[in-house]
Amino acid sequence: MNGDVGPGVDYRPLILDESAPGDAPMLAQLRKSARIRILDLRDPLRRELGKITNPIEAEPTDRWVYYPWRRTMVGLLDETSFRALRLDRNRNKLTRAEQRRLSEQRIGVVGQSVGHACAYTIALEGGCGMLRLADFDEIELSNLNRVPGNIFDIGVNKSIVTARRIAELDPYLPVEVRTSGITEDSVEEFLTGLSIVIEECDSLDIKFAVREGARRHRIPLLMETSDRGLFDVERYDLEPGRLPFHGLLGATTGADLRGLSTKDKAPHVMRILDPGQLSARMAASLVEIDETVTTWPQLGGEVQLGAAIVAAAVRRIGLGHKLSSGRVRVDLEHGLDALAEPEPDEEPLLDAHRPVSAAAPGTPIERVLECAQRAPSGGNTQPWVLRGDDAELRMELVRTRSSALDIGYRGSAVAIGAALHNARAAAAAHGILGPHRVREDEAGALTASMRFGSGDDALLARDYPAALSRETNRRLGNGAAISGRVLASLATAAAAEGAKIRYVTDRADIDQAADLLGNSDRIRYLTPRLHEELFAELRWPGEDPLTGIDVRSLELTPVEQAKLRMARRSDVMARLREWSAGHALGEYTRDRVNSSSAVLAVTLPCPEGPPTRGDYVRAGAAAQRVWLEAGRRGLAVQPVSPVYLYARQPDELVAISPDFADTLTSLQGRFLDLLGVPRHEIMALVLRLSYAAAATVRSRRLPSGEGLRRSPWGGSQQSGAGDRS
Repeated sequence: MNGDVGPGVDYRPLILDESAPGDAPMLAQLRKSARIRILDLRDPLRRELGKITNPIEAEPTDRWVYYPWRRTMVGLLDETSFRALRLDRNRNKLTRAEQRRLSEQRIGVVGQSVGHACAYTIALEGGCGMLRLADFDEIELSNLNRVPGNIFDIGVNKSIVTARRIAELDPYLPVEVRTSGITEDSVEEFLTGLSIVIEECDSLDIKFAVREGARRHRIPLLMETSDRGLFDVERYDLEPGRLPFHGLLGATTGADLRGLSTKDKAPHVMRILDPGQLSARMAASLVEIDETVTTWPQLGGEVQLGAAIVAAAVRRIGLGHKLSSGRVRVDLEHGLDALAEPEPDEEPLLDAHRPVSAAAPGTPIERVLECAQRAPSGGNTQPWVLRGDDAELRMELVRTRSSALDIGYRGSAVAIGAALHNARAAAAAHGILGPHRVREDEAGALTASMRFGSGDDALLARDYPAALSRETNRRLGNGAAISGRVLASLATAAAAEGAKIRYVTDRADIDQAADLLGNSDRIRYLTPRLHEELFAELRWPGEDPLTGIDVRSLELTPVEQAKLRMARRSDVMARLREWSAGHALGEYTRDRVNSSSAVLAVTLPCPEGPPTRGDYVRAGAAAQRVWLEAGRRGLAVQPVSPVYLYARQPDELVAISPDFADTLTSLQGRFLDLLGVPRHEIMALVLRLSYAAAATVRSRRLPSGEGLRRSPWGGSQQSGAGDRS
């Protein structure tokens, strides 16, 4: 027995270990008794324990728990296994590490009406490692409007009722009781060793004594008053000089309140509660005490609300989160007055449409401009501006359309290379092809230019209609094998620019690539800057910009739509990052790569030294050739380029994601090894190839203007080619 409980009053269960010699006789005696009920839950609990993810490592062992007030012996698991299972659904509102931290708290609760709900809710959540309860009173039927007991508890001390109910929830949680309540003489003993005290008693002088004791012991005090969710916090641990009741009683001391009649205490109570803030029903009821009502009225729902508020405060204190001294109201009635119809978060994403893919009308040069503008780019940023006259087309790098993944503007250079190839294909088809060149300077400027002439090229011209109809297709594939003949044609397309293709088609290799690329996406979500840039690229229904990725083109299932809206939240990503979690963030890419027929990288050998942006331009032209050839062969193409695609040095990975640089280094090395990419080759794009239904939506492009001008050009206002996110 603990505290001042008298003999014969049972509130703690007897925990017995069958393997302990000292417990065996007691177990045998209990089993023989015809008056003892045996309830064996061990097998169902073991089965349930086997279902939880990330289970504890220790093998569960058996325990028998005897509840004398119920004359029942229950077969359970050991404390560690029992707690892991019972609190598993807390994750990740509370992580296991946070739960362990909370289990170090020792909490005292004075008063077991509202205090019963507080203590039980804290125990329910696993918010402490020990409870100490005090109340001198016994349960009466009129208490059962708010105390979650039952008629069998009538006449039983309130603290005993609370302790028994908690024991039936968790027999391993230590609970002490003080059935004589708290007095000025016993307050010191009660508070000793506590982390937090929750004060819910009716006596004003004891309320004051508990606060003075909490101030001496430097422990925080919480109080919930069940009217309009009134909640008080007094952080004596942080402010040991703080006056009780926020100083609302001025210089009044506990001695001043001792022995006062209820009538004489009333002015002090009103100074604490602020009559102007009481609910009208509570204020009116106070006027009627001892007239038409017996005592202070309370509703069970308001008491339960108060317990939830107290439990939230206990979590904050235990986890070291901010919780200041002060008072707040969590007013449910006020909240319910604010009921309104919810606004839809987004319009449905499935109202997809097929874009126009025919060539734009106009002169041959205008069609060249249109085709160039339809080239793919990371996030559909179109990081170029088209300038020129009737003699030359120039594509100039726009560095403000870059991102963290575009290291050294290498990704932008790849996009410009794709645009240059499109322009040359259109010019060849219209018989105005001339020479081209790429220029870069030390200041970072990059320009690809093509002279208009009178030449043609059948191989280039063949790509013109393919460039107009090219799309990013994010639909799930059917996993059908790609023939060697098709792969050879892709290799030939890359070789036209001096590039290579590196690919995997074996199912196990594709699955491994899916895992590596999914893990890369996870890091993109969990890195704040990358997360911000990722969602800045997306265009939602109702938005009509001409850059970025139309969300409908992601081909999301309803479940994926809901997940994407959740993933938009930076606070959610911060939690997952804190927990080293978020494996599901890569599911979208993982699922699509798993459905593919091949994962392919377009690479360019650079054996003579560090690659230049001009090399990336040529690699981009090769990637575009491969993409267009794949489309002609009936393949669906989706870029799935990882975040480390353009990183060449360790410090570049640090710049991308400081917290995940080591992980990115590992992922990059494993991915290059999987595809067999040597160090002297650069990667332009990583593509997943599959056989799938046509895409439903393609992202739009910037306008090109009308006719020739000596000012920037862009793409037409028709729906253009897909993006490259």
